[in-house]
Amino acid sequence: MTAMNASHMAVIFGILGNAVSFVVYLAPLPTFYRIWSKKSTEGFQSIPYSVALFSAMLTLYYGFLKTNGFMIITINSVGTAIETIYLIVYLIYASRAIRIYTFKLVILFNIGAYGLILVSTSLIIPNRSHRVTAVGWICAVFSVCVFAAPLSIMRIVIKTKSVEYMPFALSFSLTLCAVMWFFYGLLVNDLFIASPNILGFIFGIAQMIIYLVYKNAKKDELPQFKLQELSANDVVRERTTEEEATTTTIAIVSVINSNESGVV
Repeated sequence: MTAMNASHMAVIFGILGNAVSFVVYLAPLPTFYRIWSKKSTEGFQSIPYSVALFSAMLTLYYGFLKTNGFMIITINSVGTAIETIYLIVYLIYASRAIRIYTFKLVILFNIGAYGLILVSTSLIIPNRSHRVTAVGWICAVFSVCVFAAPLSIMRIVIKTKSVEYMPFALSFSLTLCAVMWFFYGLLVNDLFIASPNILGFIFGIAQMIIYLVYKNAKKDELPQFKLQELSANDVVRERTTEEEATTTTIAIVSVINSNESGVV
């Protein structure tokens, strides 16, 4: 009876995790509406979408390898499709230099790195259970790296005393997402899913606390640093080199990384 209850609870948390993760995947829609309406990618970067696609593809592979991975397969199939659409739209409206840069990212992450993991784990580790463990460790390590991304935007919020680029609703959704997938992983005895989401929960709570601390800061009290480091969307207008675009929009990259990636 206990095992049956645990199984039912796992299904419930899996469904809730899918629902919240789907909402998080849709978070960049306003960004892409702006790109579509202005027919320009402006200062927005493709790095977060390439990384998010890589994360979804990697976790999808893990879901296919493990037993009873339906919940993982469903959301990451959706995530793979959504991130692919984002990248296609981005490529349509990007300048030539940024488009070439994005193609390099896709080749590096989504073809090179993913293909290397896929081929190496299939050839070097023929035993399925050992392969599940190996891919599980890779997913867990990558998830930890993704969950650490908010550290950059949290530092900026503390320095500028402005929460403009760290909306509470999204921080709450990411925290809720981490909770759902933690309990799902715990109930199905999958520590590769459960353990990284502990860090996601901690960072999510930290973001919400920081938001509550600085939410009432007045814009006229903010230092000039805010305009220099955060307002890349208004300052950057289609830089002609990869280095300039990457440097001037590093704050935006950090924000969107924390918003999109690592939903499982």
